[in-house]
Amino acid sequence: MTEFLSVAQIDRAAEVVRERLQAQPRIAAILGSGLGGLADAVEEAIYIPYPEIPGWPTSTVPGHTGRLVSGTLEGQRVLFMQGRAHFYEGYSMAQVGLPIRVMQRLGVEILIVTNAAGAVNPAFEPGDIMLITDHLNLIGMAGPNPLRGPNLDEFGPRFPDMSQAYDRELAEIARQVAREKKVPLHEGVYVSLAGPSFETPADLRFLRTVGVDAVGMSTVPEVIVARHGGTRVLGFSGISNKANLDGSTVTTHEEVLEAGQIMVPKLEVLIRSVLARL
Repeated sequence: MTEFLSVAQIDRAAEVVRERLQAQPRIAAILGSGLGGLADAVEEAIYIPYPEIPGWPTSTVPGHTGRLVSGTLEGQRVLFMQGRAHFYEGYSMAQVGLPIRVMQRLGVEILIVTNAAGAVNPAFEPGDIMLITDHLNLIGMAGPNPLRGPNLDEFGPRFPDMSQAYDRELAEIARQVAREKKVPLHEGVYVSLAGPSFETPADLRFLRTVGVDAVGMSTVPEVIVARHGGTRVLGFSGISNKANLDGSTVTTHEEVLEAGQIMVPKLEVLIRSVLARL
């Protein structure tokens, strides 16, 4: 396991990707479980499988294709990650954050993060979309923070501010296009847990008590790395299952993937509309 990454390792991966791109991407997106279909809308697409990029973590989870998709969408040069790696797969936090570092080396200015998340807020239904307004970093609070280790001064400061992890201007654009396109859009706090086990009812009741609306096993480490390097972030959670606060239902990954089929069209409308505004 690679505990820390050097700038040289990041640049080696970035150079391999740069050689395959036709133009510098301005906007990148990470597509979560079952949401990889969003990349199908990219025009003039170039595909780069993750195993062809030095050090790039490859997802072992169903619903994560495992490749970069570069091209044009709504007039913007974009770079989409079709699937991501997770801490629970055995990767270090540094490895989970490598794709973001590569994006920063490539000149990406804005990162759109998406995930499939379980509802904690009882008002949320499977297939709903939530604009992420803040997050709770339960993994990193205990130690495994992606910025642990020697600070990479070339990217950002030792102690980056996280008071506005999710860009307020981008969030307002998302609200506007959701109203215009008549896409119902919740807002709330996302929490990242280590996984891979799903939460117990007691876990969910605790999370609800401390103000969480949706729960997942990704996203937060990526956002921390993005903000450390000055990348603006817009985040969406696709709600994959109903809150199981009383233990009356069983959650499965298949259920998450099935919900993705409902969420992808909504997210595509939102993301395309946001891109058209930028």
